[in-house]
Amino acid sequence: MCGWRFRLSERHHDGTVCLNLQRRVHTVQQNDDFQQVKASAGPTGRRKALLDYLLPAGSAQVEELADHFGVSRMTVHRDLRLLEEQGIVRRVHGGVTVRSSSLADSTILYRARLADAEKDALARAAAELVEPGQAVILDDSTTVGHLAAHLVDCKPLTVITSSLTIIDTLKDAPGIETICLGGHYNARFNAFFGYLCEQAVGSLRANTLFMSTSTILGLIAFHQQEEVVKTKRALMEAADRKILLIDSSKFGKTSLIKLAMLTEFDLVITDSGLARADADALLKDGVKLSIVDA
Repeated sequence: MCGWRFRLSERHHDGTVCLNLQRRVHTVQQNDDFQQVKASAGPTGRRKALLDYLLPAGSAQVEELADHFGVSRMTVHRDLRLLEEQGIVRRVHGGVTVRSSSLADSTILYRARLADAEKDALARAAAELVEPGQAVILDDSTTVGHLAAHLVDCKPLTVITSSLTIIDTLKDAPGIETICLGGHYNARFNAFFGYLCEQAVGSLRANTLFMSTSTILGLIAFHQQEEVVKTKRALMEAADRKILLIDSSKFGKTSLIKLAMLTEFDLVITDSGLARADADALLKDGVKLSIVDA
């Protein structure tokens, strides 16, 4: 308030000094907050905080990020380079933009932050469909990753997965036998894919497959990577029942490669954010749809 009042009335040196002092105090307060993040979590925590800042904004300038987090421009450039290597952001002259296109390779870090509440609601609903003694396949998706945490009390249970995230979640869960599918490791999804993975799951049989995908357009589920699509198709062939978990934000969008028709799934679970007209159209076309509150 002080800075703007002097600047508008006089536009003299005193007004500029007051404005600069106000901005400097504001920066110090932000720096104090961020020092707590750095002290508690180190570079990893700093990059997570950086990502949390970028996701809602969509883009930012390097100088803006350096001022906001109280670090050097060199540190910002280093963090942005690592995020760019993970496929999360794209660096431009003097700044950075978030790579949010469904045609671009997303990463486990980026995807895990999208529609988090909706994904957990879908996971809780899906967990109600699992009974002790069954064998279930869980794919690599972050949505199904939420489901894994809700299965720790459903035992005995056999879980088949190629996701290292899910393996890590269940590794110490008593009463849960985890069968790990190997193959070609994809760091973007923190999971295994490819021929070896497909051959391994082809020798198994599960009661239910829980999976998700990138986008839905009309009656078609899409994904952006051919290798992932092939492995997901192999997972579908290995289960008696196929359930798709898909949050409402993914409807009305397309990706590069067709994965499956929605009618191929025994059940599609989504959240209440799906428009009523879209839900009615899916039901009319024979899709077995379950809508949960999120």
